[in-house]
Formats: sequence, C-alpha cells, structure tokens
Amino acid sequence: MTPPTKKIVLLPGDGIGPEIVRVAVRLLKDCAAEFGHRFEFAEYLFGGCAIDATGVPLPAETLAACRAADAILLGAVGGSRWDALPVGRRPESGLLMLRKQLDLYINLRPIELRASLQSLSPLRSERAKDVHIDIIRELAGDIYFGEHRTESTGGGERATDEAAYTTAEIERIAQYAFRRAEARTGRLASVDKANVLATSQLWRRTVTRLAAEYPRVRLEHLYVDNAAMQLVLAPAQFDVILTSNLFGDILSDLGAALVGSIGLIPSMSRGPGPSLYEPIHGSAPSLAGKDVACPVGQILSASMMLRESFGLAREAEWIETAVDRLFSRGIRTADIAEPGATTVGCNEFGERLHAEMLGALDHRERHGQSV
Repeated sequence: MTPPTKKIVLLPGDGIGPEIVRVAVRLLKDCAAEFGHRFEFAEYLFGGCAIDATGVPLPAETLAACRAADAILLGAVGGSRWDALPVGRRPESGLLMLRKQLDLYINLRPIELRASLQSLSPLRSERAKDVHIDIIRELAGDIYFGEHRTESTGGGERATDEAAYTTAEIERIAQYAFRRAEARTGRLASVDKANVLATSQLWRRTVTRLAAEYPRVRLEHLYVDNAAMQLVLAPAQFDVILTSNLFGDILSDLGAALVGSIGLIPSMSRGPGPSLYEPIHGSAPSLAGKDVACPVGQILSASMMLRESFGLAREAEWIETAVDRLFSRGIRTADIAEPGATTVGCNEFGERLHAEMLGALDHRERHGQSV
C-alpha cells in the first residue's frame, strides 16, 4: 500500500533561516527514502522577506498553505533592516498572527543537556546532569496579544501593554501539561507571579482545581523569580514546567543557556490543526550567508515533527542519535566548539550527519539491529 503523502510547508524566513531549513529538509528526505514515507515540501514567503515582496509579513497565500498543511517547518524571522517598521508590521508580528490564526496555543520546548555537551553548560559538573525538562508555554494569550497603547502625557509618553487570560485559555494548556507529565515522571511545576498579578492568581486557582483530575501527577507552584533561580541552582528537580506566554519565553531561553547554546533547542507550537516546528533562536542576520550557523535546533525541530505530528518515533531517534554521535566525536559548529573539536560549517555538519545516519543503517543491516 502506498503511504499517505504528508504535506510539509516550509517557511525559511530571514537571516540564517534558509540555510538551516535546507539542512533539515535534506535529512527529512533521507527519512522518506529509507523508511518508505512520502513527504511533499512547499516553500512560502514569511517574515521580513515577505514584507519585501508583498508588504506584509504573513501573506494570504502563506496562511492558506499553512492551514492546509500536515505540519509547518519554520526557520527564523526578523532582522535590523525591518526594525524601523511599526510593531504590527514587523516580521515578528507575522509569527504572532500565524499563531493566532492557527490557534497555536501550546508551545513545547524540550531542554535537553546532551551528555557529550555537558562541559558547555555554565553549571558545575555535579549540577549539569539529568537535565531533561519539557517547558510548556501558553502561546495564544497574555501580554503579547493584549492591547498595546502609547499616549502623550504632556511631559513625555505613557505606554501600556495589557495582559489577559480567561479560565478556558488556562484550562486547555494546563490539561495538556498534566497529560504530558503523566506520560513522563508525574511531576509538574506551574510557574506564575500570583503574589502580584491578577492573571497569575487566576492561573494558580485554575491549575490547582484541575490537579484533582490527575491524581498521578505531583503538582507544585513556583513564583517565576524563584523558578528562574531554581533552574540555575538545581535544574534536575524539574521535569515538566507549565507557564504563561511571557514567563515561558524567558524561562526557555534561560534553559537553553544551561545546556550550552540557544542554537540547540527545538520547539513545537500546537493547536487543533497543523503544528509549527522551529528552533527557538533568532535569524542572526550577521551570520547569514557565511555558512557558520548551527543547524541543530532546526534539525531537532524536524525530528520533533516526525515524532509529534507523524508518530514516527523510530525515524526521529535515527536523526537524534546520529547528532549525538557526531557531538561525541567532536564534530561541532563554531558556537559549540571546544578545544580539540573539529569545527565545521552549517552545510558540512548537515553532510556529516547525512553520512552518519546512512552509516547507522548499513551497520544495522550488517548486524541485524534496529536503528
């Protein structure tokens, strides 16, 4: 039987986005060829390049294609050349619009300290162990989607950004987090600022009420400042962290620093339709075209897509274990290179990973083992 075709929309975006997306697509094509899958790729304008071509960061054609896709793979958007534009017309506003239009209310960012990169962590060695954290960030509400106002006060200006949550918005993200925690170690930390913010007080009441429906999950509440401190002091205490849009943005970047580089972290944005996969780093326009960017966050976003959207855990593991083997042999891009490492560019890392993956298949066939 011919397998169904999975439609994957590519949004390379700006800066280093096109370079790292090309590497990830090559590996996805390897998966299709070796495991008998059918992936159909279609590339669309998004972000700053879309503004240059069409005047808007999220053209109607791009949005329609994303709605019809099985999954979306995004590179990065933004850059200083568009910084002078009003907030609602900048490249990043296209990402907010896409999240809103597709109702992508769940953001999952896995913070994984890979054993071969443990020395890159700023933590002392005894603390830089067993860091495997899923940060679940509510993505469709909070201050990013509230009203933004700036008004003259006579002697200057006054700026206001509205943060708002409803019970229903909190319930749906919390239910996902509880289910995720149930499938892992049964530990869930909910992060808020309930001693100051009304939105956080509603957040804590709602999460506490839902906890009764998940008796196998041990829930704890932390204020965001304490959670940030504990991530640095003892990150291994956390398994699943649930938090709001603003706090999740900040804490996940902190988590990325703990594991060595923001360039290593993938993410999934999920809703009722197609999910969006992207690395959490920016477009790094100063690196664009120099073949020095780290593609690992993008590669792991692609493997996350295989696992989470398509149920292809074996194929995802094939990519991820090959990445770990390259790291363990000292094959690194410049941002994560250490003394004695073999420093390679973006494209060469992709080529070496391609060869490593195919080599693993050859070994499996010779020895009758699974990937």
